[in-house]
Amino acid sequence: MPSTINAQAGNSTTITALIKASDGTANLTLQTGGANALSINQLQNPTFNSTGSIKIPSGTTAQRPSPAVNGMVRYNTDYGGLLESYINGAWTAVTGAYTYSASYLLVAGGGAGGASWGGGGGGGGLLIGTTDLSPGTSYTITVGAGGASSASAVNNGSNSSFTGLTTAIGGGGGGAYNNGGAVFIAANSGGSGGGAINGVPTGASGTSGQGFSGGDAGTAPNYCGGGGGGAGGAGVTGTNTVAGNGGVGNASSITGSSVTYAGGGGGGTYQGGTAGSGGSGGGGNAGAAGGSNVGSNGTANTGGGGGAASFQTTYVAGGSGGSGVVIISVPTTSYSNTTTGSPTVTTSGSNTIIKYTSSGTYTA
Repeated sequence: MPSTINAQAGNSTTITALIKASDGTANLTLQTGGANALSINQLQNPTFNSTGSIKIPSGTTAQRPSPAVNGMVRYNTDYGGLLESYINGAWTAVTGAYTYSASYLLVAGGGAGGASWGGGGGGGGLLIGTTDLSPGTSYTITVGAGGASSASAVNNGSNSSFTGLTTAIGGGGGGAYNNGGAVFIAANSGGSGGGAINGVPTGASGTSGQGFSGGDAGTAPNYCGGGGGGAGGAGVTGTNTVAGNGGVGNASSITGSSVTYAGGGGGGTYQGGTAGSGGSGGGGNAGAAGGSNVGSNGTANTGGGGGAASFQTTYVAGGSGGSGVVIISVPTTSYSNTTTGSPTVTTSGSNTIIKYTSSGTYTA
């Protein structure tokens, strides 16, 4: 029969039949309610005879034990459910299978519309997907600016990125006529390509998986520019009387409601004809023929391409591209509430939505 060891603590009541050494072995067994709960063998390997769980020490980052020694494990309440261990002199997240899945939307800045009777700016590259984030890891978010309006250059939008995961490419600037240098400038490739101008009549290409190409330019008498490409479709080709509309953007419901992003800018026209309209998703309209010939800007935080200028009596710039946006959706139970850059934080169903309109960081 196993022998029983009575345990006493100071003047407390004697605890009987609590710890016993099994007959013929060196095992120690902890009993609760008369049943074996924990056994420790002669190699000091513990075995729990239970379907329950272990409650380990928990607290904030500031409450970490000091000094810490290698092998310590605890639950960090600052990170919404992070197991961490002290290894080689530092606290490290216990990742392995401990991740959760985040959804993301990245939209780069849109390209600027072309000067004079140029092509529309391409929408910023758009990426939608999911990824696993590692608790305790800080991720850098960069939000791309729209391409700047210019009467003498073709300017692309800037990239947006989720560091270590993926990058959306800035939209291509629309083709333009540089009056100062009296030369035609070809449209630029980008997330979506810029629309063409008559002197270099082929629209620029988009980036596979992010956007579409810009439209080609038309011929005399009005040399109508092509529309900038969008994330959901190519820019429309200009004709001899009608400029191309910007390509349509792409819709996402990551915020809880459907929003369209990264439409292309409309193409411009020379003196007569019909100016192009911006594509759905923030694309800017081209300047009207015979009237206000300055192209309109792409909508901020949609990555819309700028509208091209239309020539009347002066050479002017097209519209600037719209700035981009980065949106992350995580399960609310896993949201860390650790950010920089002042993102807008909302909820939709069981998810927390973190929307960045300027650069910052998110710690998972």
